[in-house]
Amino acid sequence: MDSQDVLFRAPVRVRLQCGLERTFLSVYDALDYLEHEWPLRRGERYKKAVDKCRAALSWFAPIEVAREAFVAACLEAGMPLVMTAPSGAESPASRASA
Repeated sequence: MDSQDVLFRAPVRVRLQCGLERTFLSVYDALDYLEHEWPLRRGERYKKAVDKCRAALSWFAPIEVAREAFVAACLEAGMPLVMTAPSGAESPASRASA
């Protein structure tokens, strides 16, 4: 199935254990990472994320349920979310210079 068919409502951006940041745009992106690059292939939330992502790719689960399960698995594995400002929002630096 093409990953464009199952894009997340909002991308998931996490800080990997190596310190790099990575953005996941779709259920397919998340499942591919879970199955091929995940640092610890164990844990309750990891297993749930794999199941929910597979189900969402087959349209048996809502995309946002898979997204939330993936976020929970990232947190369980010690990979925090990287928060980004919404589009059009001013950064504190740009307000200070005005």
